[in-house]
Amino acid sequence: MDNTVLKTITAPEPEPELRERTQQFPATPRGARLARRLAVRCMEEWGCPPASDASCTVALLVAELASNAVRHGRVPGRDFRLRLACAPSTRTIRIEVSDAREDRLPAVPSTLTADDESGRGLLLVDLLATRWGTTPRMPVGKTVWAECGAP
Repeated sequence: MDNTVLKTITAPEPEPELRERTQQFPATPRGARLARRLAVRCMEEWGCPPASDASCTVALLVAELASNAVRHGRVPGRDFRLRLACAPSTRTIRIEVSDAREDRLPAVPSTLTADDESGRGLLLVDLLATRWGTTPRMPVGKTVWAECGAP
């Protein structure tokens, strides 16, 4: 009888180049809330627990960009789109929120007073994101994006 033992060696699965998730949401406050929840769930699937700094940062960025899309970029009958992308090789998470309005570009206000009721959201984006900006969306609209570090 032959006592040969066969060993099987399996190579670990390579890390994906890019993880991403894209979804449409209604341009309503509920849609913005669902976008934030999706972002937290994606971060958890990508290895960041909901209470982690990275997950909380992404949740805050998505909440602000989605609420701006609902409040300032809404066109009746049109949804907004959320795209999350995580590039493990560069340790970067990119958040993109696209809406149907191309004429209302976001800008960080130059001055704010204690009595101002709005305008602080983009200051948070500016502080939390390593970089952010806008790009035209074809055929209509714009995409507001922000990037932050991945753990």
